[in-house]
Amino acid sequence: MKPTDFSKSLTDFLVSYLPGEKGASKNTIISYKDTFILFLTFLKDRKGISADQLYLKHISKEIVLDFLNWIEEERKCCIATRNVRLAAIHSFFQYLQYQKPEDLFLWQSILSIPVKKTIKDTINYLSLEGVKLLLEQPNQSSSHGRRDLALLSLMYDSGARVQEMIDLTPSMVRLEPPYTVKLIGKGRKARIVPLLDIQLNFLKNYMCENGLLEAFANQYPLFSNSKKEKLTRAGMNYILTKYVKLAREKNLALIPERLSCHSLRHSKAMHLLQSGVNLVYIRDILGHSSIQVTEIYARTDSQQKREAIEKAYTDVRPEREPSWLANDNLLEWLKSFSK
Repeated sequence: MKPTDFSKSLTDFLVSYLPGEKGASKNTIISYKDTFILFLTFLKDRKGISADQLYLKHISKEIVLDFLNWIEEERKCCIATRNVRLAAIHSFFQYLQYQKPEDLFLWQSILSIPVKKTIKDTINYLSLEGVKLLLEQPNQSSSHGRRDLALLSLMYDSGARVQEMIDLTPSMVRLEPPYTVKLIGKGRKARIVPLLDIQLNFLKNYMCENGLLEAFANQYPLFSNSKKEKLTRAGMNYILTKYVKLAREKNLALIPERLSCHSLRHSKAMHLLQSGVNLVYIRDILGHSSIQVTEIYARTDSQQKREAIEKAYTDVRPEREPSWLANDNLLEWLKSFSK
């Protein structure tokens, strides 16, 4: 069977353009692939168009909108998920603008579909006391507990994203002064983050115990499961959730009800901000693309807002009660007023 123009374009987009020209991460490519699996499923089940019969001419703005509505209404996905799927479709048709410009009007009509606005959640983060309580939970008498303590300490200390933690290898950690860790973030952008001596002790002991200081282990996963494989996102969340539950049993007030691995990154950012660290340095530590992204922490920090208000506050209340209010004899007070 002869391949269709859609199958050829999609294959080139996923296999060549995204990793080669765009430099997209593995996770981005997987997310885009999953979007088109869903799209093909929708077209077969709802429109009667099978994958081997799908041509680019079959795709229109109306069909894409029907697909997005199907995601929301039938699959019960949230608006954020809908927007992720739309981003993948937008990226594909941006690519087609330059590959097949003869249908530019059609591609641009699909690109005109806007993302839906969502209600932005407040940033969940831990206080310093909350972080301390969380890090007290791993059982340091077990190898898994020592691994988990090293992992959680490093994730907080470096402000790393989950995938950045998963991709770490021993070669990316510098254990001599100045202590640093190299993180590979979005778009394969690398950054060097300084580490504190206190937190580094947990990591150094863990690496020594597991033979990760040896030269042959340089490219091993820094944190692995019982099969010596990279931890997955689900595995990372499982580890955090286990200790969050234990910490909440100790002190409910210190641990928010909703807490994810990303919350440790938020916590580090907030603590740096509250310590007076410049937003530019926080941006570089977190690997944000611009200072505008980092400014969300300044807008979130209610403590900093309160301190700013207190510094600018002028007390307009009377300093003391007028003397005549405390004088039962108003006439006597009036007589003595001008003396």
